[in-house]
Amino acid sequence: MSAHPAGAPAPAFRHEAFLYSGLEEFMAGALSFIQGGLSAGVPILVVLSAEKLDMLRAELRYDYEQLFFADIAGLGRNPARFLPVWQGFVLKHGAPHRLLRGIGEPIGPQRSGAELVECQRHEALINLALGQMAALWLLCPYDVRTLDPKVIDEARRNHPFVVEHGAYRDNPSYHDLTRDAQPFGDPLPEPPDDAFTMQFGIGQLRVLRTLAGHYLGLTGLTKERIEDLILSINEIATNSVQHAGGHGTLRIWQEGGAVLCEVNDDGYISDPLVGREAPGFGDESSRGFWVVNQLCDLVQVRSSPAGSTVRLHMVVDNGW
Repeated sequence: MSAHPAGAPAPAFRHEAFLYSGLEEFMAGALSFIQGGLSAGVPILVVLSAEKLDMLRAELRYDYEQLFFADIAGLGRNPARFLPVWQGFVLKHGAPHRLLRGIGEPIGPQRSGAELVECQRHEALINLALGQMAALWLLCPYDVRTLDPKVIDEARRNHPFVVEHGAYRDNPSYHDLTRDAQPFGDPLPEPPDDAFTMQFGIGQLRVLRTLAGHYLGLTGLTKERIEDLILSINEIATNSVQHAGGHGTLRIWQEGGAVLCEVNDDGYISDPLVGREAPGFGDESSRGFWVVNQLCDLVQVRSSPAGSTVRLHMVVDNGW
């Protein structure tokens, strides 16, 4: 891979899928990208697994003031926490006429099915969040040897540019989310028939918290994680009561080593970035979604004019 595509890119957001085959090709491409940024004197943020970070550090050999590393495991399972990292990097280091660089690999074979779906949403939404304001060249590696071909196809849909076999090119398969009338439209799997179910309305949130706590106490979650999940349920249910017709339905069940809590209501969430950006002063409805994304291992939001679903995941043995 060359350090730059043909012609230096203008200072604007550039989101690329780096399709590599095996560790050797990854290292060659990542090092070329980093060294190109170091030569240009621009800040670079690299968000990868600890193993890959160590390998890059060993090859670079020196400490560079403009090069920053972050272990992706330290950000947690929830990909909704990734966007604020990139926004913070841009706000802190951005400058006129300077194109920052970043490498981020949120998708690996260790991701569960639901986590993979939300990582793919993150990759799509980052175009919407940063496309108009960030002078950031973001390279997203995908290992074609270990990832399902469907994951690679989705990577092509979510990135305006692709790097493959050392060649940079525009991506005709890119799907622009800004043109999607239903950004929350893809459905979630149905809860099981035996899920704990409770309908709630105004004045019933205390009872909701109490009953949810009794059920969660049987799941194997630690006391601290039960408290985090009850707080998260309360935030979403409060939003239902205050902004979505005054009522909703809570369901709780266990699936694949995780506890899932789902709140359904009649409201409509129009902002596809809800909970992924820090809320502004007085923005109470967005604040609740922000809180649950900091507390839960995964948060899935689906909404249409027919109603909304917010599904919270908490892994029982969180070894991430």
